[in-house]
Amino acid sequence: MADSSPGSSSELQSKSLHNLQTTQNTNKNTSDLEIPIEIVSEEEMALLEAALVATRSFLSSSSVIPSIASPSRPSFLSSSQLRENVRSIESITLLSKRSLSVCAGLDIEDSGNLRSQQKKKNRVSESFLRRFRKKRGLMVTDITGTEWCEKQMEFYLDRGRKKVNKAMKAGSARHLELEKEVVEKVKVEIKTMEDNWALKLINCIVGANQLLFDGLTRELPLVGFAEDVWIVGVIDEIRMPVSVSDRSPVLVDIKTRRQDTLPAQPQVRNGRFQLMLYKSLWDSLVAGNFPTGRFYDYFSLNPHSTLSEEIRETTADAGFPVQTLGEVVTYYRNTWSSLPMSANQLLLRYELQKDHSILAEVPFEHDSNWVESQLHGCLEFWTGEREANFTPEEERWKCRYCQFASECPGNPDSDIARSSSTSANSICSVN
Repeated sequence: MADSSPGSSSELQSKSLHNLQTTQNTNKNTSDLEIPIEIVSEEEMALLEAALVATRSFLSSSSVIPSIASPSRPSFLSSSQLRENVRSIESITLLSKRSLSVCAGLDIEDSGNLRSQQKKKNRVSESFLRRFRKKRGLMVTDITGTEWCEKQMEFYLDRGRKKVNKAMKAGSARHLELEKEVVEKVKVEIKTMEDNWALKLINCIVGANQLLFDGLTRELPLVGFAEDVWIVGVIDEIRMPVSVSDRSPVLVDIKTRRQDTLPAQPQVRNGRFQLMLYKSLWDSLVAGNFPTGRFYDYFSLNPHSTLSEEIRETTADAGFPVQTLGEVVTYYRNTWSSLPMSANQLLLRYELQKDHSILAEVPFEHDSNWVESQLHGCLEFWTGEREANFTPEEERWKCRYCQFASECPGNPDSDIARSSSTSANSICSVN
């Protein structure tokens, strides 16, 4: 859990609608495309791209709130006004840019400190969810990383992630560049965990307003509940269709590539899984599935806690008056109830890192049964219902790019596998 101690002083700016970034110490069938397919290096694998997204996770030390509204533009909308916007978006004056949080740090609980054997024995009965995501929620990228290879995820959790490499840094820089096209950022401190979570929810509310006014938003955070687990994530891009008859937002995930190739099928599958999870969470929130009592209990939050004076003053000036975390949660629920269900067709966008040219925009249909099955399987691992599975034999090529390959029993070329094979041959010789 990030430390919630105060950071630097706020820096308010009287520009059209934008937010405040906090500082604190605390991803169509492609067979017809004329693009070659290849198996790529580790840094472009889906799990590591997921780790890239996690570096800007809103679970970290940064979130946002709106700044003072200028007289020339509307303030935040009520639920009834938002519903009207859904029906007649073209009639609304465009809002200006908003800001979202960005953080380049990895979670402290994934920082690679090795535990002693005794600690491991004491924790053998604890689930990974409780050990590593207690009071924080499970990230969408945690789930997609598990789908990539459960054993690799287990190693990551127990021993820490590898350092961010050049490819990941390039991808992160591109996401920041795309974000800056629609957002502006300033800084503000937060003092409590209630402040921290309030800002995360406000960030989503502001993004929803921008989607309805501008027809486009990026880096939209969401906090949802599925399979009795709190799940959090950041959607790369949401587009509102131009057609008046179809107002279902299109969810987009942007993948950057070092080479002008599309990824191998397991990586495509992983990217589709990620977008389907976002759609599932989106539609669940629109349907009203946000149990407030369980939210406060799970994250140990006080809904009556008064937010910092800076948050209260700034949101009031923006036409978004709140005093407590509970009031923010009410706005959050009302905002989602005013949004349409997302489109059934999702979009994966692949860009070339060196010039940002589009390699492909690949649409595909949501499969609710498939994503529910995949999610359930991944959560079995996280909740401790079973041990980690190795990647399927037909996908063992992944092991060639895994930093834990030499010590993973599932890798036929690992030190452990070779040692076992040598021992078996010796026994046969003696017999």
